[in-house]
Amino acid sequence: MSDDGGPLLLIYEDPSDHRSLSLDDASSTEESPDGDNLSLEAINDVIPYIGQRFLTHDAAYEFYSTFAKRCGFSIRRHRTEGKDGIGKGLTRRYFVCHRAGNTPVKTLSEGKPQRNRRSSRCGCQAYLRISKITELGSTEWRVTGFANHHNHDLLEPNQVRFLPAYRSISDADKSRILMFSKTGISVQQMMRLMELEKCVEPGFLPFTEKDVRNLLQSFKKLDPEDENIDFLRMCQSIKEKDPNFKFEFTLDANDKLENIAWSYASSIQSYEIFGDAVVFDTTHRLSAVEMPLGIWVGVNNYGVPCFFGCVLLRDENLRSWSWALQAFIGFMNGKAPQTILTDHNMCLKEAIDGEMPATKHALCIWMVVGKFPSWFNAGLGERYNDWKAEFYRLYHLESVEEFEIGWRDMVNSFGLHTNRHINNLYASRSLWSLPYLRSHFLAGMTLSGRSKAINAFIQRFLSAQTRLAHFVEQVAVAVDFKDQATEQQTMQQNLQNISLKTGAPMESHAASVLTPFAFSKLQEQLVLAAHYASFQMDDGYLVRHHTKLDGGRKVYWVPQEGIISCSCQLFEFSGFLCRHALRVLSTGNCFQVPDRYLPLRWRRISTTFSKTFRSHAEDHGERVQFLQNLVSTLVSESSKSKERLEIATEQTSILLSRIREQPISSLALRDISSVQRNF
Repeated sequence: MSDDGGPLLLIYEDPSDHRSLSLDDASSTEESPDGDNLSLEAINDVIPYIGQRFLTHDAAYEFYSTFAKRCGFSIRRHRTEGKDGIGKGLTRRYFVCHRAGNTPVKTLSEGKPQRNRRSSRCGCQAYLRISKITELGSTEWRVTGFANHHNHDLLEPNQVRFLPAYRSISDADKSRILMFSKTGISVQQMMRLMELEKCVEPGFLPFTEKDVRNLLQSFKKLDPEDENIDFLRMCQSIKEKDPNFKFEFTLDANDKLENIAWSYASSIQSYEIFGDAVVFDTTHRLSAVEMPLGIWVGVNNYGVPCFFGCVLLRDENLRSWSWALQAFIGFMNGKAPQTILTDHNMCLKEAIDGEMPATKHALCIWMVVGKFPSWFNAGLGERYNDWKAEFYRLYHLESVEEFEIGWRDMVNSFGLHTNRHINNLYASRSLWSLPYLRSHFLAGMTLSGRSKAINAFIQRFLSAQTRLAHFVEQVAVAVDFKDQATEQQTMQQNLQNISLKTGAPMESHAASVLTPFAFSKLQEQLVLAAHYASFQMDDGYLVRHHTKLDGGRKVYWVPQEGIISCSCQLFEFSGFLCRHALRVLSTGNCFQVPDRYLPLRWRRISTTFSKTFRSHAEDHGERVQFLQNLVSTLVSESSKSKERLEIATEQTSILLSRIREQPISSLALRDISSVQRNF
């Protein structure tokens, strides 16, 4: 037997077993390169030979597979034969190169998607044949045919391991992968962790990223109805373990899951302090069930994203969005955010107007900008980057009038009068343009750095790879992981030595009250305030840079009431006093930032404090003990410097006066007597 590439070596043990081998009747072979007969590194005692004996055909297969891997190819079982061909039991087996035969032509079905995947088969004739021999009542398998002539290149050792035949995931590794998937980490991160655990070089695991993705995908191929039932059972199980876990769901007319929303106890606690500005990201889908996924997130006092809740919806209509918002407000004890940022969605906008009438609705600028390449790149061509730079300039303007003039000039300059995306952006400018939003609190979530952190945070949930029933658990793990990371970041920030740059009393006072993250933002304004001059006017103060002769910001200050405001509206927008207001306070011999301008959401108070306080709220005696611990901490922290001691003495005196003004109930007197007896 031969092919176009040269003679095919066939060796037979017994002429009675001499029969030709055709792996594919219509096969066409390529010219065989010289030197492909056998790898020089192959050792003689692992080369198949005629007459070689095996107890079972599986043992022969394993032997040939090991030989093939050393040479640079893999094998597959090709054909089995029985005595006289039919019904007399298995008597002969063929193992062939993985590239043997040719792929049959598939008949195309209209309307059915076809996989356009190139086949690796090329008609290779390398093979091993074994035959069943029975002698003296003993049965064994012998090699009766062998050829190792390939019509294709053999793979190097560092390549052959990627062939499917040599890739496998053990049961232990499958369990490990499933556990990793519940944490929400990516497949790439799973691979790296397992490489470190097994102490292997990157890329040398016995399986690939594709194998892991296929494994995870197999977990999802379950009955959707069973998935929904399991999902609800999982939520109920979490609720039984943690009564503060909240979830709501709706069923359709056929009693199938329609919508479901949930939030964790730690999320609800965080929302009490940091729920003033919320991002509701609805741009993703949960691939396990192909349902739109909405995620509520915010930013805590250390500038770190925090999770508030999740929702899965069957449809993206007004009814569904309204239900989702109602459920979220219910989780948060009826408290709606001051501001909510979303993607551009008219149904969602209408739902927010109906369910959160007092909440300012704004658009996430990074969601808007993310669509620019598909909207404008082709039309603007080489001018796209220039246009984008001009858009950002207009976006950051402070004056609405300047924005309106600049927008018209931009449209004229780039010839965008008839562009529907430009017209839609202009129609919704009050929802995304900073000149229209500066009077509303956004917690800095329009900054590019903050948006990247929030996006990275959300990706932790989207990388969850397993079943729907496990998704709520996966999100819980990811939230818990993020909470632990946040605590570490909080500790790292608090341990950093704060560098005072101005020496002003206001700076040291703010440093003792605000978190390091928040203080750094205020400190920027304090440093800049030194470069500004203030002029007292009949109706307030005019503040402008010392190099300017005109313009400036109007600042209104009522010292008796401790109220100050600036026309730049930085405090309303971010929660930090601006350089203009700080300049006026400094000029007016004010040595501390007024208490109302150091918001609780930016102070050194964590959700742990809030949680600890609430956990003691039911027991009067424990609350007294908790207060004593606070007082002890207050004395310890205040004694570290003269400035701290002065602040503590002054503020404690004021607090004590307010407390003495409060009435004492008879029930409280009984509680106090009980506590005193116990101490």
